[in-house]
Amino acid sequence: MSVFLWAFFFLLKLYNFAKNNSILDINKIRSDFPILNEKVYNKNLIYFDNGATSQKPKQVIDTISEYYSKYNANIHRGVHFLSNFATDANENARKIIQNFLNAKSEKEIIFTKGTTDSINLVAFSFGETFINEDDEIIVSEMEHHSNIVPWQLLCERKKAKLKVLKFNEIGELNIKELDNLITNKTKLISVAHVSNSLGTINPIKTIIEIAHKNNIKILIDGAQAVQHLKIDVQELDCDFYVFSSHKAYGPTGVGVLYGKEELLNQMCPYQGGGEMIANVSFEKTTYNELPFKFEAGTPNYIDNIAFGKAIEYISEIGLKNIEDYENQLLKYCTKQLKTIENLKIIGEAEHKSGLISFIVKNIHYNDIGTLLDRAGIAVRTGTHCAEPVMKKFGISGTVRVSFAFYNTFEEIDYFITNLKKAISMLQ
Repeated sequence: MSVFLWAFFFLLKLYNFAKNNSILDINKIRSDFPILNEKVYNKNLIYFDNGATSQKPKQVIDTISEYYSKYNANIHRGVHFLSNFATDANENARKIIQNFLNAKSEKEIIFTKGTTDSINLVAFSFGETFINEDDEIIVSEMEHHSNIVPWQLLCERKKAKLKVLKFNEIGELNIKELDNLITNKTKLISVAHVSNSLGTINPIKTIIEIAHKNNIKILIDGAQAVQHLKIDVQELDCDFYVFSSHKAYGPTGVGVLYGKEELLNQMCPYQGGGEMIANVSFEKTTYNELPFKFEAGTPNYIDNIAFGKAIEYISEIGLKNIEDYENQLLKYCTKQLKTIENLKIIGEAEHKSGLISFIVKNIHYNDIGTLLDRAGIAVRTGTHCAEPVMKKFGISGTVRVSFAFYNTFEEIDYFITNLKKAISMLQ
């Protein structure tokens, strides 16, 4: 056999290796997600909108049904069996997330309504405690609106200043410019781990080190990261890390704020009432210890419990396996998209997560999304709550394809075929 023929068969074998999904048992995984059996306009559903929200495995769905059917009772407030059972399950979910992030203590895991709520909590509580007039906060140019607006509100309230770290033409942050932005007035840096509009994986370890070298606290928005990458908050040494359940195969309306215990203890409460109090009188109220100090009112405890189940689910599959497989999907789809005339990928950083944004010359992104939808393919179109990114590229929006570990190479093939059809029709 000639060397060239051998090389051909070797490359073919590698291609089939990827197409056969041998990193993960995709058929078994897909069987865990009931919605993937649904049809849209009599077509098999292909769900490529995972950056907006992920689908839920039956293990999560069944947990919600089970607890509402058998164990529903308000937590932390009763001596009866149901209350104790639900309380233990809620606190077990907290420990699951603590272990998932490798946090030092479960006291550092605050349940919130989601990433946005977590950022707002820090913006208020950290801001009220540590931010004064003329102080500075730095965010990046590629942030989701949820990691911009809360800091703008804080700056308006405290007469502080918001500064912006720019990114370059391929969607990578200009880290060298950070030293020029930082002054002795800089108190906090807040940056996305993974960009929701570009897919860029930011060098957060480097940014954290720069922040701490200058005695600056740092928050990492992990909404697009925790479901794709292994996170170790102690190894990263971040001060805050925030993320949502619904993007990580769990229920909506639930999220997590990780914060260093010493720092959280110094911060004032965000909201009052319920579990956040120790003692109340009309003369003075004292506050509960962590984590309850930041969990006012009845928590969304059943969804917290189900979120713990979602974390267990992806942990069993393995974040490294998930990352490797999704990287294969990303590379495969990227290569296919680059063969399409007049299509431009927005954001081509060297290190990306499983997300691709693109535009097609002279065709509106919503028109593409609508035609793909008719083929049963769910993608996201628009600004993706990242208007500054769109302005940077001089565009009004993109088509965004975002992957999960239940997606397949065959789905990408179908998507590419129908994308080409849509472009041909719209041209």
